Amino acid sequence: MSSKQEAVKIDGLSHYYGNREALSGVSFSVATGSIFALLGPNGSGKTTLFRIISTLLPTSHGNVSVFGHDISDNDAAVRKLLGVVFQFPALDNRLTVLENLKSHGNLYGLSGRRLRSRIDNTLGLVGLKERAGDQVHTLSGGLQRRVELAKSLLHEPCMLILDEPG
Repeated sequence: MSSKQEAVKIDGLSHYYGNREALSGVSFSVATGSIFALLGPNGSGKTTLFRIISTLLPTSHGNVSVFGHDISDNDAAVRKLLGVVFQFPALDNRLTVLENLKSHGNLYGLSGRRLRSRIDNTLGLVGLKERAGDQVHTLSGGLQRRVELAKSLLHEPCMLILDEPG
């Protein structure tokens, strides 16, 4: 992967929910290795854009590529490159922190020693090693957000997308 390659390239992206336009001709690129923040008022299309980049919404007009992969043609490849923390938590409150991370790791083909190592590393990174055995519903909102962050980093993504990181 060249250091000059764009992490994200968006060209003329528009998106509609029925007759309501959420995005209109959005174009920009983000260089590999950079930190990029997208700011705007509520309802300005930020979450829609994140959902498109993360392949949860299809593109209807315009082009989006992530590390050179067109998301319309290579959605599975793109998903492996991304760590995503959405606006609303996607944790199973009945499971422990460790069980949530194991489950998520399995979705990315992680298992055994490698999965245990990645869980240990990410829990250390977010300061939650001592809470691994706690059920998620017992954690504060801030700690749950850290579990979400650990989940997003577990498979060592090339890019991290944070929607409303708080």
